[in-house]
Amino acid sequence: QVPLVESGGGSVQAGGSLRLSCAVSGLFSLNCVGWFRQAPGKEREGVASISRASGRTTYADSVKGRFTISRDNAKNAIVLQMNSLKPEDTAMYYCAAADFKSTCPRLSGFGHWGQGTQVTVSS
Repeated sequence: QVPLVESGGGSVQAGGSLRLSCAVSGLFSLNCVGWFRQAPGKEREGVASISRASGRTTYADSVKGRFTISRDNAKNAIVLQMNSLKPEDTAMYYCAAADFKSTCPRLSGFGHWGQGTQVTVSS
């Protein structure tokens, strides 16, 4: 089991910000890391993804301009900065990793998952 550890979830009012972090230390063969979310009664959706090697990113349309995924090389972590949060962003957020080689970033097909961290946005 690949250890992916998420942190940084919590509760915030609409318009606020949260910063999620995914520790990926030691997982050097897994070049692609993504953030996904799942709200109660809804399917899991891809939020953002980044190539650990190139830094290239991709985002779901619903979060473009509000969320930023980035590498924190000093901490061997992938960070999801979430700004201008909306109640519809409320969900369990999961970090995932995979070895996609040349097809990263992408928002599907990940095989290694963390336990998730809850994000709740109130209106």
